[in-house]
Amino acid sequence: MPTFDQELDLYLRARFTLIVLVTTEEERALQTVKAVCDKLKRPCVTWDVAEGFQTLAGAAALPAAKDPLTALEQVDKHESEALFVLKDFHECWANPQVKRKLRTVAQRLKFAKKSILITCPAAKLPEELRDETVVVEFSPPGTPELLGVLTRLTQSPGVKVNLTSLGREKLVQAALGLTALQAQRVFAKAVVCDGVLDDRDIDLVTQEKKQIISQSKALEFYSVTETPDDVGGLGVLKHWLRLRERAFTQEAREYGLPAPKGIALIGIPGTGKSLTAKMIGGLWRLPLLRLDVAALFGSLLGESEENTRRALRLAETVAPCIMWIDELEKALSQGGLDGGASTRVFGTILTWMAEKTAPCFVVATANDISRLPPELLRKGRFDEVFFLDLPTLAERKEIFAVHLRKRRRLAQSYDLERLAREAEGYVGAEIEQAIIDAMYVGFNDGRREFATGDVSAALKRQVPLSVSQREIIVALRNWLREGRAQSASFQEVREAEEQFVQLDIKRAT
Repeated sequence: MPTFDQELDLYLRARFTLIVLVTTEEERALQTVKAVCDKLKRPCVTWDVAEGFQTLAGAAALPAAKDPLTALEQVDKHESEALFVLKDFHECWANPQVKRKLRTVAQRLKFAKKSILITCPAAKLPEELRDETVVVEFSPPGTPELLGVLTRLTQSPGVKVNLTSLGREKLVQAALGLTALQAQRVFAKAVVCDGVLDDRDIDLVTQEKKQIISQSKALEFYSVTETPDDVGGLGVLKHWLRLRERAFTQEAREYGLPAPKGIALIGIPGTGKSLTAKMIGGLWRLPLLRLDVAALFGSLLGESEENTRRALRLAETVAPCIMWIDELEKALSQGGLDGGASTRVFGTILTWMAEKTAPCFVVATANDISRLPPELLRKGRFDEVFFLDLPTLAERKEIFAVHLRKRRRLAQSYDLERLAREAEGYVGAEIEQAIIDAMYVGFNDGRREFATGDVSAALKRQVPLSVSQREIIVALRNWLREGRAQSASFQEVREAEEQFVQLDIKRAT
C-alpha cells in the first residue's frame, strides 16, 4: 500500500488539481508535503483565513488575500507552477460562492501545472465537489516515526534515560495508535513522573494510551488479565486459539502463514462469548479494543461512516490487536429507521474485514443470528464461526471450579459432581450467579462459609434460560445442526442435543 508521500508525489506529477487531505495532524502532514515539494522542486504556498498566504517550500511571490474568495482568485491568477495548501478550507464550503469558485478554479487548473490541497479533519465533501476531488487519508505515525519522536526527546538536555533495547522497542509499540504530538506528550509525562525514562514507563504509556483512545468514543481499550483457565469448557475453541497463539510473530510470517482474520462467536446468552474475547487478548498477549458500534452513529449525513473509518484506522495503527465487536446484531439491525446509516456502517465494516491488511483479529459476538445479514457469516469473512451451546456435564464442573477459585474457595471443598448434575440446562452466567447467591446466604448467616447445599438451593430458585427462552434456544441449536458453525466444545453436538431432549422429558414429567 503506497504511503502518503508516494501518493502525493504521484498526484502532483499526474496533475490532479484538487486534493483533500484528511488529518488531525496538520503540522506533521505539512512537513511531509514540504518534503515532497522539495523533492519535485515545486514551490508550495499555504493559506489560511488568519495568516493569509505563507511560503512552505521553494520561492514564490506571495499575493495578499484575507478572505477565501480572494484567495481562490489569486490561486487562479498565480503564474508559478505551485502547490497551494488551503488550511481548514472545509469551513468555507457552506458559502455557495466559495464552493462554486473552488469548483471553477479546480477545473481551470487542469490546463496549468498547479494544484490545490485542502487539509481538514474529516472527509465531508459537498456533493458538487466529489467528482473534482481525490481524498487522501493521512495515517498516524508508524514505528519509525514514533522512534524518532522518542529519540529526539531522549536527546534533550537533562533527560535521564535507562532504557534497554527491548524496552525502547516495547515503549514505541505501546505508543502505536497515538499521533506524534500525543506520543511526545506521553513520553514527556513518563520522564517527569519519576525523573527517568526506563522500562517501567511502558505501563504508564499504555495507561495514557487508553485514555486517548477512549476519546474516540467508539473504541475502548481493555486491560486483559483473563487466561484460558478463567474460562470453563469450550475445549475445541481453546485448542483452535492455542494453535494460533504465535500467528502474529515474525517466525510465522517467515514460515508463510497468513495472519488470522477473526472468529464469530454465536450462541446462547450467558455462555461466555464476551469472556472469551477477553481471554483471547490475554492468551495472545495482544491489545484488546472493543468497538462500540452504537457510538459510531452521528446525526449528520456521512458522519457515521466517517466515525467508522476513523475507528478502524486507529485499530489498524495499534495492530497487531484484537478488535472485539460485541452483540453485533443489536447495532446493525435498525432497518430503515435510521435513514440507512446502520446499513452503510455495516457495509463499511464488512469491506474493511474483507480488505484489511493490518493484523487486526476480529472477534464478533452475537446472540440472535436471525437479525444478522447472511453476508456477515459467509465463508471467508471469518476464519471460523463457533457456536457456544449449553455446557455439558464436564464443562459445568469446570465452570463451577473456575468461579469458586475466583472467589478464593477451594473447588475440592464442594461436591462439584452433584452441582454439575443439578445445573443441567444452566449457562455459565447462571452458575456464577448461583454461587454469588449462596455466598450472600452464608454471609448473612453469621458469616459462615457457604456450602454445596447453599449453591444447590440457589440453583433451584433460578429459572434458567433453557426454560424461560426455550423457543429461542431451540432455534439457535437447530441453526447449529444445519452445519453453519462449529461447536466450541469437545462434546459432539448430537450428545448435547440428546441431553437437552432428556432435560425436556425430565421437566415435563
